Amino acid sequence: MIFPDYRARRLRKNERFRRMIRETTLSVDDFIYPLFVTHGKGVKRPIESMPGIFQLSIDLLAREVKEVDELGIPAVLLFGIPKKKDEAGSEAYAKSGIIQKAIKEIKGRVPEIIVITDVCLCEYTSHGHCGIIKDGDVDNDSTLELLSKMALSHVEAGADMVAPSDMMDGRVSEIRECLDDNAYEGIPIMSYAAKYASGFYGPFREAAKSYPQFGDRRSYQMDPANSDEAIREVSLDVEEGADIIMVKPAIAYLDIICRIKEEFDLPVAAYNVSGEYAMVKAAGKFGWIDEEKVMMECLLSIKRAGADIIVTYFAKEAAKIINE
Repeated sequence: MIFPDYRARRLRKNERFRRMIRETTLSVDDFIYPLFVTHGKGVKRPIESMPGIFQLSIDLLAREVKEVDELGIPAVLLFGIPKKKDEAGSEAYAKSGIIQKAIKEIKGRVPEIIVITDVCLCEYTSHGHCGIIKDGDVDNDSTLELLSKMALSHVEAGADMVAPSDMMDGRVSEIRECLDDNAYEGIPIMSYAAKYASGFYGPFREAAKSYPQFGDRRSYQMDPANSDEAIREVSLDVEEGADIIMVKPAIAYLDIICRIKEEFDLPVAAYNVSGEYAMVKAAGKFGWIDEEKVMMECLLSIKRAGADIIVTYFAKEAAKIINE
């Protein structure tokens, strides 16, 4: 097919033609909305680098989740800010921990919403790393026991799904075994299977108060230069029992999302992370871009690359546009 016999513009000339042949569409069903929960009452603390996103106390969190549910968004992903941090991240797996309390409150107020919990120690440790420190680095195997305890405590509180984000080797199988041994074999695991040591996480670390107090996370998060390694990581998590596999970040890793979707027959999630959100918000604030248009284009590109699920701070804004 060559010009002038074929004219591609024939099917672009009006909105109805474009709708008829559109290959990729966004739905509110695609979204998971991340939320940050903190101790106290009546707390709605703005996150400066993430306009429109807040640290919320449990009472206000429940109201926010109600709004999310009314928009048709099927799930929320919870991150906790503890009252006190220590070397072992004790509040992460305490029955009276912030996440455990939040799950119970949400399930009491909005029982149908899917509650997913982040399983990682970085928000809870005094050193800001994702596990137990030995000899100046995170010790993989001793961290696994705490991660499985954390996941179990979330499920016992009523979580519908757990999402390990720590990037420790073997953590999916450890969590799966722990849940199964405690009669929670029906609880799915959404694994951060290909999580890169990215510069796009800065605003999240402000929101979750999880800055590393020394060094960085490159000894356990992936090198941004690597693509084949992502396939190996995902393969391991699939073999260990992951039900959903995730790529993080999303926009700078669309090629990884695409490769994983082509090679694995499991639902693929992608995390449209805090830095990606913040850049759009900042450029929109100064009028350098059409913020709404760029937001929707970014989300569409993630879906087009192959993501079945998008974790995004834009979920509420995008849902309102889709629902119009």
